Order: sequence, then C-alpha cells, then structure tokens
Amino acid sequence: MDKHALLSNYIQSYPERVGIVVDYNPQTDRLFQFDFSASNTELSPEDILDTQRFSAWVNSKLSENNCRYGIGGYMEHRTLYARSELFNTEDEPRRLHLGVDIWADAGTPVYAPLKGIVHSFQNNNNFGDYGPTIILQHDLDGLTLYTLYGHLNRESIVELTVGKPIAKDEQIAVFGNQEVNGHWPPHLHFQLMFDMEGKRGDYPGVGYYSERENYLQNIPDPNLILRFE
Repeated sequence: MDKHALLSNYIQSYPERVGIVVDYNPQTDRLFQFDFSASNTELSPEDILDTQRFSAWVNSKLSENNCRYGIGGYMEHRTLYARSELFNTEDEPRRLHLGVDIWADAGTPVYAPLKGIVHSFQNNNNFGDYGPTIILQHDLDGLTLYTLYGHLNRESIVELTVGKPIAKDEQIAVFGNQEVNGHWPPHLHFQLMFDMEGKRGDYPGVGYYSERENYLQNIPDPNLILRFE
C-alpha cells in the first residue's frame, strides 16, 4: 500500500486523532474558494504587486460573501508569483502552488491537527517567501508525515526548540501580518509532506509545473487533514 493510501486509511480509521488547523465550525462557518490561476481576471498585476490593494481585495471577497475564511490553492497553477523574483528562475518560473492557503485576519490562531514534535523552524525572510515557518513531524502508526505552517508572526517561533512535543489541537502560532509574513495578505500556507528531502525550516510551497507528477507523490492533499467542505 502506498503512502497516500496509508494516510487516507489512518484518517478514516482514527478520525478522533485528527484535530483542527484553524477554528472552524462546518455548521456555521462559510468558506470562500479563491482562484489565483490565470482565469482570475479581477486582479491586475498591479493589484497583486501592491500588498495593500491585494489585501483589500481578499478582505472584500470574504466580507461580501459572509465567509470566515478563504481557502484554496492545492496544485493550482498561479500567475501571481510573478510579483517576486524568488519564483522567477531563468529556465522555468515556479508557478505551481503545492499547499493550501487559508485566508483570514492577522492574529488568527493556528493549531497542530496531529500529535507530533517540532521538526524545524526558521524565518524565511524574503519578499514573497513564507516569513516565519514551523514544520512538525508526526508518527502515524509507522507512517511519517510532516506538516508545514507558513506566513506566521515572529513570536510563533521565538520559544520553539527542535524535538519539542506538540499535542493534537495545541495552538502553535498565529497568522502574521504583511510586514513579517513575506509581504502577503494575511493567510496560512498549510502543506503536507512525506519526505523533507533533507530540508529544515523550509520546504518549497511553490514548484515547477513540469514536476507536478513528482510533487504529487510526496505532497498529499492537505484537505485530508483540514476536512473542509
């Protein structure tokens, strides 16, 4: 059985072992599905480059639709990464979003959905990058899974230590503001990985579209954990 099937079976067999990433009540909280592919013609390149205007657009969509969170992005081919030189490599620009984004106000609490330990953390302090980032390691009956939390506030990583035990549903962080989160509208980048490939404190959240099939082998759909409807 491959790792994707093992993860799915674990979640189905032990739903009580899977907690929350953000406070979310499916009975009362509405989610807005954002589309940041080329089909989104509402946002101009100028809007995306100006973080204040970009944030205002995100907030207006959530408010107009009475939604607590915006959601989306898993394996989405996004044009908006042209805003940062970080993704504009010479041979092929990085445009494939590998995790799920959860859009909400700065200060929104972030929780660990699974029991685990702190694998690594660091402040990826570049324009367009994660900013403060936490990576947890989980043992799911022998299956190793890593969860990544990007775009946090600085205080979220101040007192962390590698190997620190983390309980299910323990608050580990809050969303950062645009001054510290890589200059993005406030949101959480949440991503799953089976293999960290030797990396610590960082793992690409945006990849090459030409390598999509390879990413799919290592990066399962975060909604397996989020269970957003």
